[in-house]
Amino acid sequence: MRRIAMTALIPALLAAAPAMAQHQHSEPSTEKEAVPTPPPAQPYDMSAIAKALGSKPPTSEPDPHAGHDMGSLPTNEAPPPAAAQGPRHAADAIWGVDAMEGSRKALKSENGGMTTGVVIIDRLEARSANGEENYLWDAQGWYGGDLDRLWLKTEGEGSFSGPLESAELQALWSHAIGPFFDLQAGARYDLEPTGRGYAVLGVQGLAPYMFEADAALFLSDRGDLTARIEAEYDQKISQRLILQPRAELELSAQDVPDQGIGAGLSKAEVGLRLRYEVTREFAPYVGVEYEAKTGQTAYFARAEGEDPDGLVFLVGIKAWF
Repeated sequence: MRRIAMTALIPALLAAAPAMAQHQHSEPSTEKEAVPTPPPAQPYDMSAIAKALGSKPPTSEPDPHAGHDMGSLPTNEAPPPAAAQGPRHAADAIWGVDAMEGSRKALKSENGGMTTGVVIIDRLEARSANGEENYLWDAQGWYGGDLDRLWLKTEGEGSFSGPLESAELQALWSHAIGPFFDLQAGARYDLEPTGRGYAVLGVQGLAPYMFEADAALFLSDRGDLTARIEAEYDQKISQRLILQPRAELELSAQDVPDQGIGAGLSKAEVGLRLRYEVTREFAPYVGVEYEAKTGQTAYFARAEGEDPDGLVFLVGIKAWF
């Protein structure tokens, strides 16, 4: 403790020494004398101070190896052969390979390798247009894992007082091509208005700004090429009340007179649905939609005595399980 006190005291004494000497030798004077400029401060010689105290002079950088056993430092030598011996999984040495194999398979299945499924009734609704009461369904479901799934889709519509107007069923293999989109390929079969098969190629997923999108090409067994594009968006008004804008476009590469389809943009639907989620799995809704057949398709509709466009008022449910 005494040495530490002396170490702290010496610099203070050295700094105060010039001022003390000047005070002792100065005499009072009546005349104003010029104050000399003090010399620049010089750094203390810490080595001389330490030598006087009998300690080791300080160094500018600490010794990185001070207090360490250099013989214990790791080297670049290869690990001993014994390090590579033993089972691949350490638990096998205690419980055995047969006992642990089942646990490893279960762990793999429960963390990314499991299969699940869901059924979604996207639209099941009653519709009123031009004094006619119609119904429509649009449902889909899938079963599989994170990358590959089997998708089943069906949709159609008809009149409560008349025959079924259209009905289709799709069976698709789906493979993830990114975090938000799947590539889908498979087959479609139309039950109405005419029995016809199609090859299907499309994409489905979540587009930027949270738009759900579904686009597909259909090549019929007669060589007709058509396409369908659907997009919808859920705008939350509250935790349970949701407004959903929806649009659907149908296109054709050629005229298909027996189905009343013309080349180009054949049909467009734009609508709004307001639904209330009683539970997350069940939500009734009401809405309005504008439907229009265009171009040659509108001409075919007029020839059949139909209105090519009009407003549709609807009520329905959306559910999944």
